[in-house]
Amino acid sequence: MLVGLKEILEMAEEGSYAVPAFNVYNMETVMGIMQAAQEKRAPVILQVYSRLFAQGEARFLAPVILEAAHSASVPVCFHIDHGAGKNEIMRAFRYGCSSVMIDASAQEYEENVALTGEIVQLAAANGLAVEGELGHVGSVNDASMDEFTVPEEARDFVEKTGVAALAVLVGTAHGRYKKPPKLDIQRIADIKAAARIPLVLHGGSGIPDEQIQAAIKAGIRKINFGTDVCYAFLDKVFAVPREIYAIDLFMKEPVAGVSAFAAGKIELLGAAGRA
Repeated sequence: MLVGLKEILEMAEEGSYAVPAFNVYNMETVMGIMQAAQEKRAPVILQVYSRLFAQGEARFLAPVILEAAHSASVPVCFHIDHGAGKNEIMRAFRYGCSSVMIDASAQEYEENVALTGEIVQLAAANGLAVEGELGHVGSVNDASMDEFTVPEEARDFVEKTGVAALAVLVGTAHGRYKKPPKLDIQRIADIKAAARIPLVLHGGSGIPDEQIQAAIKAGIRKINFGTDVCYAFLDKVFAVPREIYAIDLFMKEPVAGVSAFAAGKIELLGAAGRA
């Protein structure tokens, strides 16, 4: 069943777990994640990176996601990840997303507040909730990390924008870590107490399990996985014998690889059996 961000995160708040948010890129990654969600009876978020909305791929991927969500017996949210601007957000509305993220975290604070607040108003007119970001979650290849999210600033940001969820910078980055990150768990708890809305952890791929569990206990309610979805898919693609050329048969192992990865994260986040 297709649900919104606020609805699916309220479930996580009540159950003190985190909803896994998996970035999907094609029909096979959607299939693999939905197989795991159905088997584990878990709510999930299927999200598509902003670039795919900008370049056009999301137009073709969206019907696949919507069919998967409407056919599922578990809650599924369709989300744009790191929406870069109003053009991408408007396409997300048009293509059927049930929630959106606007990422203006690289801008000055007041500009972030202004753009995020504008998107919240546009989304509300479409019956959707918004995830914002405060503290720019960059790449593992960046020379340095921005300053971590400040709890008092998070409270102000939430009050001024009206976001339903907040992505925070507490020690993660996008990509494959060269060495395991160290999350600031106390900062997560402090931000949660100040902001009083569900918090989101970006850069979930490669974070040690014990840190994931500690972050959830501190208040994280949505954790994003993108890089590891890609590796779960591609590792199997490269392992399939070249003699198999019928694409539907070729893709069976990659789909299974994504499903196994997603099932493991569903269990880790405490989402299994929650639907």
